[in-house]
Amino acid sequence: MSERKLSLGLFVYAFGHSPAGWLHPGSPLDAATSLPYFQTLARTAEDALLDFLFFADLPASAEGSYEFRSRVPTHMNRFEPITLLSALAASTKNIGLAATASTSFTEPFNVARQFASLDHLSGGRSAWNVVTSDHVSAARNFGKDQMDSHEVRYARAREHLEVVNGLWDSFESDALKLDRERGVYLDANKVHPLNHKGPHFSVRGPLNISRSPQGKPVIAQAGGSEEGMDFAAETADVVFTVAGTIEKARSFRQSLHNRMKRFGRTPDQIKVLPGINIIVGENDEAARTKLEELLSAMHPEAGKAVLSQFLETDLSDISFDDKFPVERLPTQAKGSKSLFETMSEFVRQGLTLRELVRVFAEKQAGNGILGSPGRVADFMEGWMKGEAADGFILMLPSLPSSLTDVAQLLVPELQRRGLFRTGYEGSTLRTNLGLSTPINRYEA
Repeated sequence: MSERKLSLGLFVYAFGHSPAGWLHPGSPLDAATSLPYFQTLARTAEDALLDFLFFADLPASAEGSYEFRSRVPTHMNRFEPITLLSALAASTKNIGLAATASTSFTEPFNVARQFASLDHLSGGRSAWNVVTSDHVSAARNFGKDQMDSHEVRYARAREHLEVVNGLWDSFESDALKLDRERGVYLDANKVHPLNHKGPHFSVRGPLNISRSPQGKPVIAQAGGSEEGMDFAAETADVVFTVAGTIEKARSFRQSLHNRMKRFGRTPDQIKVLPGINIIVGENDEAARTKLEELLSAMHPEAGKAVLSQFLETDLSDISFDDKFPVERLPTQAKGSKSLFETMSEFVRQGLTLRELVRVFAEKQAGNGILGSPGRVADFMEGWMKGEAADGFILMLPSLPSSLTDVAQLLVPELQRRGLFRTGYEGSTLRTNLGLSTPINRYEA
């Protein structure tokens, strides 16, 4: 039996990650704005003992062609995540609740207050995914015509997180006295203003909510740039990453661990969780059938639109039976580098646009990890024991059906191998992830 356990989070889009997810007969058409649907999804994930639900966010609708906007609903109709997670806190008991909030479009006092409130409402299960954002579509909703430079965004992000952490320390752990006999609600000497003045923010504080059950919500980050990796090594509890091979994943994780030394941190203070797209079936053939059903359901124009967005290239003038022109490939990836490299290789092989659309949809849905519970578990075990991952973010092609497969087929196999918990270790997300509780700076 293995002492080390996998950490598993579920990356939630209402219909899943496949462009055809909303066409799956098992996905309710009103899922995107249905609280009962998300409550059922959350309870299924919790019954499967997953560590957390993760809701990414972009404060903007999708941009791109009419075909993309009309046929791919993921970014066109979605809840604001803190609102949704606050509702889900009341219908779950153990599973973590993680959401994105951008440092480029928020004020630190509001973010500190929101996530501390969520931590109280959930009994210590909140997590903030810290992002700087790089989408012009969002900038245009906040009085800007373009995003700030990479350097400015990261400088703002560092200061933003510094302020949020300071505000979360406003209340010492024993500040609340709740003494009716003496009429003393709190010890004012144990509530501390921040008085922060910096290049980007001026925040007096203190935060007007007491120290949360986890001490501080869990901090998650994702970023493959040098500055992004340094930022994560210094401040993150959980790091999301995308790596196409075990070698690249191992290299990323080792680089992150090496960087942590500069900040006086040790590898046990962080969880590295690559995102993986998986399809699991009773056997390999059943899993392949599930993929074929998704590919068959996808409208060709939707597939073309998604590929166009990924490559940031207008494909409207290319017919499905034409070869993709190599000269139309961008010089670098906007999203997953490994997927971009894979698609570039197929372009150079002379595939038609129709063939490329299918390959892209297949890679998005299965990422090469498709098959029986044993086959998928082999992959996960190999990456964990190969020091490439501490767990995974599950990016499932269709919801709720793919989650049901994970709960009924994959989790029991991981448990049989001793790779996954058979019960939650505690009541907070930090406890379940094996992370320590931060010490309040005024109590240190």
